[in-house]
Amino acid sequence: MKTFILLLLITFFGEEINSQIVYNFKASGNLNDWYIVDDTVMGGLSRGNIKLGKSGNAIYYGDVTTENNGGFSSLRYQFNSKNVSNYSKVSIKLKGDGTSYQFRIKSDRRQRYSYVSTFNTSGDWETITIPFNNFVPQFRGYKVNVPNYDGKMMEEIAFLIGNKTNEKFQLEIESIVLIN
Repeated sequence: MKTFILLLLITFFGEEINSQIVYNFKASGNLNDWYIVDDTVMGGLSRGNIKLGKSGNAIYYGDVTTENNGGFSSLRYQFNSKNVSNYSKVSIKLKGDGTSYQFRIKSDRRQRYSYVSTFNTSGDWETITIPFNNFVPQFRGYKVNVPNYDGKMMEEIAFLIGNKTNEKFQLEIESIVLIN
């Protein structure tokens, strides 16, 4: 009987045992830990914004312009150092606008480069799953000569839009989860 109950629990909750929530906007109910960094830090004119939608999800939206050497907007979240070595992927539930975005990880928030993976959105609700080994080190759009993300530690995550074009954008985000 004990074995049956254990198998039943593993069957129904196995996914949760092998996952860790990094951020769930509906559960959190606030955006206080998130901040925007736009190309204005280098003279650009792009503008990103964030708000909570009616359903409790974060809505990251704005305008990217290449005017004045600009071209990007980012949404960032820093947290205490997190050992993520028991996981191998990040899974993001979101609704995009049909354009490309980057998801970025920093293993140490003080490092200048980020580990970057680009993903496309369909315009519908979807779950984007990115293996850790798909994250390549970049600084200001250029590859850095260090190994890809090793999946050991994490201190910052970010979304970035910078498609070298003038565009309006909107990305609705429900959750970011680490999975095995």
